[in-house]
Amino acid sequence: MKDLTDCQLVEAARRGDVDSFAALYERNYASMVSVAYSLLGDCHLAEDAAQEAFAIACRDMGRLRRADRFVSWLRGICRNVAKGIRRSRMTPSAVEGAPSRADEPSDSRSDGAVREAVMALPPRYREVVLLHYFNGISHKHVAGVLGISPEAVHGRLVRARRKIAAHLKYNSRSREQS
Repeated sequence: MKDLTDCQLVEAARRGDVDSFAALYERNYASMVSVAYSLLGDCHLAEDAAQEAFAIACRDMGRLRRADRFVSWLRGICRNVAKGIRRSRMTPSAVEGAPSRADEPSDSRSDGAVREAVMALPPRYREVVLLHYFNGISHKHVAGVLGISPEAVHGRLVRARRKIAAHLKYNSRSREQS
């Protein structure tokens, strides 16, 4: 299965080959969790969203028109599922995009500050940071998952690093003045 392309696996999965769909799941699960996490800020909810996205994809495989667009199609499903979860969990006092720390282990102060800075990024930057830095996915693979060019991935990472640095610098000054 590892030698087969995504397109070959999609075609086999369309014919009912469960092992092919399992291979697609293995290849893309971590990426979909990152996509969902960028919207939800909660690792457990992100895992739930990714799993639900795969369940929907399995059910609706016949609706996918182009096998070469599987990852983009799946990403869209995952985003929609994550947005639905976020809407259902929003309370009037909740801030959109704010991370939920209840399910995450506490880290050192600097790790927490970096995580906060990442979660404060706009979604387009947060996605590439989570996929590339937190999951170790190459620029090329991130580009495929997000449906953008590797150059766009690089540009977003550069801008994201600047925004993270500015966020950390601002918060550091705020703590010093307190």
